[in-house]
Amino acid sequence: MHEPTMTFSIHQEREREMKQTLMVIYDALREKGYNPINQLVGYILSEDPTYITTHNNARALIRRIDRDELLQALVRSYLGE
Repeated sequence: MHEPTMTFSIHQEREREMKQTLMVIYDALREKGYNPINQLVGYILSEDPTYITTHNNARALIRRIDRDELLQALVRSYLGE
């Protein structure tokens, strides 16, 4: 018997990576005493990296994420797609 074929989705993998990265950034912001949601929203709206702390390399990490791709993933997640 053969195992079922696993389907690999680059889209799903990229969203998983973005989520992991956002969690690291979220934790870094909390550790520094910031409101992570407010800081992330500020960054998303302005693309100004100063909204994100340099603690735990969070600022460098956020710059690796394409803002449009992040917004699409957030909307898909919110709408349950």
